[in-house]
Amino acid sequence: MAGHSHWAGIKHKKGRQDKLRSKIFSKIAREITVAAKHGSKDPNTNHRLRAAIESAKEANMPKDNISRAISRSETDKNENFENLRYEGFGPKNIALIIETLTDNKNRTAGSIRTALQKFGGNLGSSGSTAHFFDNFGIIQISKKSISEEKLLDFAATTGAKDCFSYKDFHEIVTKKEDFYKVKSQAEKLIKNLTYSGIEWRPKSLVNLKNGEEKEIENMLGLLEDDDDVQKVFHNCKFI
Repeated sequence: MAGHSHWAGIKHKKGRQDKLRSKIFSKIAREITVAAKHGSKDPNTNHRLRAAIESAKEANMPKDNISRAISRSETDKNENFENLRYEGFGPKNIALIIETLTDNKNRTAGSIRTALQKFGGNLGSSGSTAHFFDNFGIIQISKKSISEEKLLDFAATTGAKDCFSYKDFHEIVTKKEDFYKVKSQAEKLIKNLTYSGIEWRPKSLVNLKNGEEKEIENMLGLLEDDDDVQKVFHNCKFI
């Protein structure tokens, strides 16, 4: 269960940092606007807005951009975005879950279908790939902030599902329904979390052979370039 920050993972692909930086900011800004529109403007009482602002900070998004995105929730009242999840298969029959935020589901579905078909994949029906994944809460903490022993004690006392230690960070895995409770306790213990979010984690990984990674990376890049696509999860293991 390799840990990663979704936004950080996107940033460093294929040397397109400047273009991706703008793309990431645009997607996070949309999420901030929608979160503020459908709830409180106060991130302390609006979990979704708080998570979006944290994602913005992780991506080094300027404070002015965040403020403008929140303000836009008042001016863009006629825009109706909804979160939709698409499931499908890519090259080598890898399973995909694609989370979107869109104001036109026909456009979004068509774009995703075209992207998958370009690489020999296909868009599936609801539930066609979800059973290959588990939906977990993920919290990542810098190793400099807490020892492994203290982390294990924390995970045990807060009811976390599991915890792991990687090279630079610790990772706490929670049940989806326990995520905000555990995260709240983690924030009392650690001032700044490295990353937190709800993710689809594969139950098992498809091993790729030499030379197969490029095709998968190109497909993922095409999907992530879509303005409506917020997150893409897959079950392949890159060599």
